[in-house]
Amino acid sequence: MLLSFTRVVRHADNLRMRSLLSLPFAAALFGLPLFAQHPAPPAQSADQYPAFERHAADHLAIAVDPYDTPQKSSIFRVDYGSANIIPIRIVITNEGDTPISLDNARIDFITAAGDKIPAAEPRDAERALDRPADPRSKIPIGPIKIGGKGKNLDKKIEQDFSEFQYGAIAVEPHTTRAGFLFYDLQDVANPLSGAHLELRRIQSSDSRELFAFEIPFDKYLASKK
Repeated sequence: MLLSFTRVVRHADNLRMRSLLSLPFAAALFGLPLFAQHPAPPAQSADQYPAFERHAADHLAIAVDPYDTPQKSSIFRVDYGSANIIPIRIVITNEGDTPISLDNARIDFITAAGDKIPAAEPRDAERALDRPADPRSKIPIGPIKIGGKGKNLDKKIEQDFSEFQYGAIAVEPHTTRAGFLFYDLQDVANPLSGAHLELRRIQSSDSRELFAFEIPFDKYLASKK
């Protein structure tokens, strides 16, 4: 059950966590494969993933797990890797006795060069997947253009985001919550190398802001070697 201090959040300059408003969205976050064709594997506690960080004083551990291989990303309806979009699973384990609020959380991809990239929304992914690998492949023939995607792909993108995307929830004591955020990294070569995911403005139930998490993806890359 969601705690009383969880509220619907809105977007500011950077992405805020989305609100948990629909049944498909709730099913994804709470691990119920009601609609997904290939549901995500059950989430383990955050410390079971190669790329994780624990703040012992706050009794909180967070892991990041990029879905950057064809095998892992096969759970989605769309090949996001073809547009250099990386779905990243975020796993948050509350090891303490009080709830943690993600109401005002900011979760950004920080490149090796220090650029901050907020998570994509469905319309961002739709535009990214509409980018042809070679612009010359879109050859106008009268009013019709060859290339590009159709509305069916847009629908699949919206379904993926609805089912898998991390929502604005509280993490109850001794509980693990997991979900995906999607990052459009089209202009970044070797995007995971030297990069990290930054999580800020996570709060305790008494509205105390916790220290920010900066989880390097190099830990994940090292585990693949």
